Amino acid sequence: MLDVGKWPVFALLPPEEIRLIRQACVFGSAANEALYVTVNDEVFALGTNCSGCLGLGDLQSTIEPRRIDVLCGKKIVSLSYGTGPHVVIATADGEVFAWGHNGYSQLGNGTTNHGLTPALVSTNLISKRVTEVACGSHHTIALTSDGEVYAWGYNNSGQVGSGSTANQPTPRRVSSCLQNKVVVNIACGQLCSMAVLDNGEIYGWGYNCNGQLGLGNNGNQQTPCRIAALQGVNIVQVACGYAHTLALTDEGFVYAWGANSYGQLGTGNKSNQALPILITTDKERMVEVAACHTSHTSAAKTQSGQVLMWGQCRGQAVSSPHLTHFSSTDDVFACFATPAVTWHLLSVDGDDYLTVAQSLKKEFDSPEISDLKFLVDGKSIYVHKALLKIRCEHFRALLNETDEDVIEIHQFSYLVYKAFLEYLYTDNINLPPEDAIGLLDLATFYQELRLKRLCQETIKRGISEENAITLLSAAVKYEARDLEEFCFKFCVNHLTAVTQTQAFADMDHDLLKNFISKASRYGAFKN
Repeated sequence: MLDVGKWPVFALLPPEEIRLIRQACVFGSAANEALYVTVNDEVFALGTNCSGCLGLGDLQSTIEPRRIDVLCGKKIVSLSYGTGPHVVIATADGEVFAWGHNGYSQLGNGTTNHGLTPALVSTNLISKRVTEVACGSHHTIALTSDGEVYAWGYNNSGQVGSGSTANQPTPRRVSSCLQNKVVVNIACGQLCSMAVLDNGEIYGWGYNCNGQLGLGNNGNQQTPCRIAALQGVNIVQVACGYAHTLALTDEGFVYAWGANSYGQLGTGNKSNQALPILITTDKERMVEVAACHTSHTSAAKTQSGQVLMWGQCRGQAVSSPHLTHFSSTDDVFACFATPAVTWHLLSVDGDDYLTVAQSLKKEFDSPEISDLKFLVDGKSIYVHKALLKIRCEHFRALLNETDEDVIEIHQFSYLVYKAFLEYLYTDNINLPPEDAIGLLDLATFYQELRLKRLCQETIKRGISEENAITLLSAAVKYEARDLEEFCFKFCVNHLTAVTQTQAFADMDHDLLKNFISKASRYGAFKN
């Protein structure tokens, strides 16, 4: 499962749909558009649909996902988007599809008509296998399996690399200095393009007024130029922000250059840099750099999995790399970039990959590798001693004193005890409110405070006129003060209906007396 929960555009998707997502991309000027691919290789889109960028054949926004039939089964390997927005993908077969805004021919179809559905980009690419695509504001570049780069679209600053500033309506090979060279990685800023070669050299072309090409000057370049300042440095990955560039070396160092008004170069100041500068992080080697042409945010990941961020972070200018608690550079852009788009296509590691939490959930009540069995009401529940000791002080003490492989439980019902053990594996409970009372009893007995709070929340969500008195009685019994107050107020607000229930008729005498007294003070019996 892909964790897309940090992006608000996915907030209305039901959990069962989110569990199917294997790839996703969030884009648009307000991060209000999204595409995702499911485990069944179906492609869906949702959001505001500016310029038809959802590829649904119309301009209608949609709060619910709609399927893009033409892309289902295509197996997307690379995806990028512009600010129009236009969207471009490469498939496992090496085909390129594009749709959305086309005011500058960035869809590569020879027209300036917006594309409402994904269309194959065929000119000069029909016999090529494209492995990676990258989009600037309104231009597109594509990398082929044999290391060639093709470009098309907006070219006011030379970002297409054709030697002119005329817009390029169809894919054209970027040659000049790249002729007979093998490119292995590409990226685009708003108005510039970058390419990394198999020998570690890096080339840039297009807009350069902020020094984002790293050439030591501020002149635009209409054809690719090698960044001579990095002679002898082996670059393996490049990432472009709005007007700045990050490059990762084979030794795990990070260089940065270009615009720096938000501290996005990580140099500790806000001065632009027209030449690459080595970023000091005091951390072990880096394995990934991240930036997006829509923002001034930068991120990097270390070999041990630590994530750093700098630049524009929710309006603040962070001028030096800042260590975060995130486990992925994607999280930086979800939580701190403006807009909060994805900087690349989000993907899970593999269809059969399970997180630690998912793996634990899968093994709950499975006898295969279990080393402990609980017998409750004559039924078995299979668990693992080590996990119980880690998760619960009660079991840590109990299992340190016994080597038993089977433990019988008489105090609690099977349903309640299984829910408790499952909670230790999943952090969640799944019980109706009436049964959550029994679990509340258990949580009180085992002094599991978080579980006690969860039970109270479950009970609150399930309260009704029929069960309110029963729930109030349980809250009093288990000294759940917050829940008691909640149930009492519900009973008072629904007093007529509640007093006509069987539970009210069977109410404990002392509890009834206290209820009437408190309700009277509350003003429940005033005309």
